[in-house]
Amino acid sequence: MNMMSPPPSSAADTLDPQVHAAWARAWSSLAPESIMQAWLDWGAHLASSPGKRLDLANLALSQGGQLAKYLTECLVAGPEAARCCVEPPEHDRRFAAPEWRQWPFNLLHQSFLLNERWWSEATHGVWGVEKHHEDVVAFMMRQWLDVFSPGNQLATNPLVQKRTIEEGGDNLLRGIVALAAKLQQVAGHTPPRGTERFIVGREVAVTPGKVVLRNELIELIQYSPSTPQAHPEPILIVPAWIMKYYILDLSPHNSLIRYLVGQGHTVFCISWKNPSGADRDLGMDDYLEQGFHAALNAVNAIVPQRKVHAAGYCLGGTLLSIAAAAMARDGDARLASLSLLATQTDFTEPGELGLFIDEGQISLLEAQMAQTGFLTGEQMGGAFQMLRSYDLLWSRLVNDYLLGTPAQMSDMMAWNADTTRMPARMHSQYLRRLFLNDDLSEGRYPVGGKPVALNDITLPVFCVGTETDHVAPWHSVYKLHYEAVTEITFVLTSGGHNAGIVSEPGHPRRHYQMQTRPYGGPYVAADAWAAAAPRHEGSWWTAWTDWLAARSAAPGAPPAMGAPEMGYPIVGEAPGDYVMEK
Repeated sequence: MNMMSPPPSSAADTLDPQVHAAWARAWSSLAPESIMQAWLDWGAHLASSPGKRLDLANLALSQGGQLAKYLTECLVAGPEAARCCVEPPEHDRRFAAPEWRQWPFNLLHQSFLLNERWWSEATHGVWGVEKHHEDVVAFMMRQWLDVFSPGNQLATNPLVQKRTIEEGGDNLLRGIVALAAKLQQVAGHTPPRGTERFIVGREVAVTPGKVVLRNELIELIQYSPSTPQAHPEPILIVPAWIMKYYILDLSPHNSLIRYLVGQGHTVFCISWKNPSGADRDLGMDDYLEQGFHAALNAVNAIVPQRKVHAAGYCLGGTLLSIAAAAMARDGDARLASLSLLATQTDFTEPGELGLFIDEGQISLLEAQMAQTGFLTGEQMGGAFQMLRSYDLLWSRLVNDYLLGTPAQMSDMMAWNADTTRMPARMHSQYLRRLFLNDDLSEGRYPVGGKPVALNDITLPVFCVGTETDHVAPWHSVYKLHYEAVTEITFVLTSGGHNAGIVSEPGHPRRHYQMQTRPYGGPYVAADAWAAAAPRHEGSWWTAWTDWLAARSAAPGAPPAMGAPEMGYPIVGEAPGDYVMEK
């Protein structure tokens, strides 16, 4: 017996996973050790930087002088004539209402903005601090300051006080009722009020179609033609499994799938299974083989001898990029083009989402997923809520519980509440291989035992980024330009990760920029591209369908629904069964 070999089952193997899982639950899967390391890094280096501390002291004195001068001008000439010490950024809507220019609320919001600016200076540019730690500290400080924002308090928000006086406090009574209903909904794990008006298959996800493939991971929906003729090259859509597919098939007026069908395209879309604990061992390879490749084989059987326009959204686009690179490496020429919607292929700059990606955070998630077998939609939603705390948290709290005017449930809000889970193995691989190690852009991501390279892709690519995306920042999406030499038509559209993609023709105040980099063309930096690319008013959907049509043959008779003789009979009606799973 080798005395140096470890025991078959050590205390670390049996005890630590249970402790780590409990620790993860106690901290809502937010690793306190990672946050502590960031604060210690920042605090220790700030303590050894007397010049930085002196600069911060001088800034505080300067801001105090500015505020005193502003107060004097307000008392002498009135708040309307006084020049503000600091103007909020253009995108900051917190203090845009004219009531914030009235006394004493003008002084409150100016003090708050100056305080925000001071802490921004304090948390940035400290000698020796690791960039990730600097970002974490700055983010956490912004979250803490938001708690004390005058806009979030009854006593310091002029809009709330005005509404309370006008309504005799009825707004606060409605807010109390709404808060009680929300607490009851959370405790009972029931859907938010209003979602019952958007039933899947009745009000949303209603584009006619058939389920032509069902395996343990996906259902494949083939949509019924709505035009006498259709382009012979079908479109296969690969949505993200972090969300339910019908974000692309919401109400009839804003359904991207219905729009594509109406433009004479034969459309197939994957609907992912909502995994349970029994699916804990599903990995990225399963999503590739039983997901994309199973769907592509079915499309090839139903529409034989035709290349396929493949389109991927968010994480589905990342999977599609991996598949396309592997197909190019192996000489598989079944794809006609690649369309990537809000898709990252390089994860070195994932935006604020990267704040939650380090060894400590991932290890804590893995510990919790080891017990449940999956990551819940609520856990993911909490992270996204922190990233957009004003839009997704504070503004809603103020509107719902102080102003008493909760937002009316919309189809997108109802879809957002229809959460999905992520299997433990896949989510761990996704976080480690892509976010933490950036294996895909570095040419290390393995498919079939061999690494793939995005540079092998020679298909024409239509790539969409959105201006205010907090999940896949457009600068990160744009990096495909130096990862692949192929022809890339890049579109930058108004809106965020979801609303920028669901941007139907006729939607007000929509615009986009678009420009094509030819095959082998020189690299242009993202900001230089944005400064030069032509701007167009309206929806990018029309530009995409024009792009697809230019790379398709002349329309002809639409294909039959399914192919029973090839092993793909119709097994159900759209939207299928998997999308209904809770």
